[in-house]
Amino acid sequence: MKIADTSNMLLFIPGCKTPEQLNADQGSCNIIHSQIAGFSNNYWELRRCRPKLKKLRKLLMEDPYEGPDSQKDQTSAFSKYTTEDLLSLIQASEEEILHQLQVIDACKIEGYWRILEFDYEMKLLNHVTQLIDSESWSLNKVPLRTCLEELGSLEPTEMIEHILLSYGRKYIDDAGEVYFEMHEDKICRAIAQMLLQNAVKFNLSEFQEVWQQSVPEGMTTRLDQLKGLALVDKSSRPETIFLLKVEDLPEDNQERFNSLFSIREKWTEVDITPYIQDLCAEKQTVGALLTKYARSSMQNGVKVYNSRRPIS
Repeated sequence: MKIADTSNMLLFIPGCKTPEQLNADQGSCNIIHSQIAGFSNNYWELRRCRPKLKKLRKLLMEDPYEGPDSQKDQTSAFSKYTTEDLLSLIQASEEEILHQLQVIDACKIEGYWRILEFDYEMKLLNHVTQLIDSESWSLNKVPLRTCLEELGSLEPTEMIEHILLSYGRKYIDDAGEVYFEMHEDKICRAIAQMLLQNAVKFNLSEFQEVWQQSVPEGMTTRLDQLKGLALVDKSSRPETIFLLKVEDLPEDNQERFNSLFSIREKWTEVDITPYIQDLCAEKQTVGALLTKYARSSMQNGVKVYNSRRPIS
């Protein structure tokens, strides 16, 4: 909320009635003497703000779901959250929260919203991709019914369907059968995260080779699939790549820029954009954010950005 001034004085009158509440008979109108209790020259104005959704992932990551056989899930002391719980804890509308839950691939388990623990998620994805490979299915036409029949003995069918929904697009053919078109970029991205998460830095050329060998046959890996997930250091020899997830960075604008400039002193607009794009308010551009929080200069003919203030 923001306080705003008004040229009209606002009067506070106890028991005040609006014209609609008064007697409509003009012949019986009386002058009413009222006591003024107070006045104001300003009012509160509601301003649309960016929803604070990072807390949503943080809450759900307190107790990620590791599978039906996990002892940790049965003994965990962490809270679990329903939609109503999240509405009371997150500064966002119900529509924004439900959309973000879909974005982060959360699922409802026994009435509570949960995020899959990454290793368990990769285990489920691996089951699906291995089945696709063994059955020689097209990545654009993966049958739900057969997946549930073949993998139902390994994992709960709800989890198999959830991983298909997370990494594919559901559709129904003319015969009424449910199929999934798998998202190549998202699968390649997840496998890259799996490879990078246990290494501080990875030789770029070696990583690209291992990455391509690790994805399902028929898929092609590209560095632009890793925007907001990993960062390439072109200044090192040999060039390296390391994990840097946008969701792990601060939500506050200044803190985000401070964090980024502590990782790298100078950024090109192409490199920094995936890490600040989510900070843009309505009708705000990445360029406007950079103008406010960074200083530009030319380096070897390329425009780069560095911090406006010293970074400790």
